[in-house]
Amino acid sequence: MTAHRDPDTIAADLAELRRLLDVRTATVDGQLRLQAQRCEQNTRDADELQARITRLESRRWPLPSLAALTGLAAMAAALWQASGR
Repeated sequence: MTAHRDPDTIAADLAELRRLLDVRTATVDGQLRLQAQRCEQNTRDADELQARITRLESRRWPLPSLAALTGLAAMAAALWQASGR
């Protein structure tokens, strides 16, 4: 046979289980909100870094073009000296 428990004890146990469930749910909810906040911050940081990289790339010296112009100037100077002027 099964022993019947006191209804007050069952109600107290159910109330304790409900309280524990509420506490755990609040803990998980807080952790999820923290993770969402960190994800948003990481997204903002990544966007900011991308913007900085884009600005840096637009301001950099055009080295291949500069090298080509330097080469042309050196060739012109060499031809000018070779012509005897």
